[in-house]
Amino acid sequence: MTDAGNGSGQGGAHAGIGTYYAQDREHDRLTRGLGLIEFTRTLELLGLLLPPCPAVIADIGAGTGVYARELLNAGYEVHALDATPGHVARLRVDPTLDRLRSVTLGDARTLPYPDGSVDAALLLGPLYHLTDPRDRARALAEAARVLRPGGVVLAAAITRAADIAGDFTKEDSALDEAYARPIREHTYRTGVHRNPEQRRGHFTDAYFHHPHELAGELTGAGFRDVSVYAVEGPAALLRDPEAAMHDPERRDGILHALRLTERDPALLGISPHLLAAGVRGE
Repeated sequence: MTDAGNGSGQGGAHAGIGTYYAQDREHDRLTRGLGLIEFTRTLELLGLLLPPCPAVIADIGAGTGVYARELLNAGYEVHALDATPGHVARLRVDPTLDRLRSVTLGDARTLPYPDGSVDAALLLGPLYHLTDPRDRARALAEAARVLRPGGVVLAAAITRAADIAGDFTKEDSALDEAYARPIREHTYRTGVHRNPEQRRGHFTDAYFHHPHELAGELTGAGFRDVSVYAVEGPAALLRDPEAAMHDPERRDGILHALRLTERDPALLGISPHLLAAGVRGE
């Protein structure tokens, strides 16, 4: 593993985003609750959409390496970049990630990689942390720049209705309606999510997409053959997704249903996360 330098740190991101991730909850988020479904389904979609091994992947917004680890184990060559110093520190010392080609503290809008140097670019977080559409366009343009012709971009987004679905599945005792209602309604109307008091249990500042809007941003960046997939789909409405995923028969039924409905336009918006795929032109 090589160190690709310090990049540009937080890259101008809102201070609240840094505060949120400094709580160091991201490394195990996908091991519990709805995160179990998000992780399982994201891996399925990566397996469906990524080029075959041995391909070179830029994991842009790699977090603490949850997906990078799986990609390395599958035989891919992976570069990891993240804007959070704590995440990058974990990437650099984790022995299960010592095969990473590089680890960078950097910015999705200004990538350190040469033109046409990777086969796939993952943006499994940056787009929803860039609330200005010009910044999202820059991140997608950078992904296109570093991709080889025919390379694939996979970009995650959070949907406009994610807060609504999330709040409606919470126990009444766990929901401060007076605080949560203005957040979810403003988010749904505008796409801009704010947690003004940075309360735990609420997400940080972010942009939440309509499905067609996400597809349009990839198309606008010059990607072709754009498709959008629901990650958790209607499983977001499960009261106890963790228990469901630990029941083999229930798990199998849920995953089959999510595969069946993953591209249904009528259901995309109920999924907390979307994954958009596009191909760089020749």
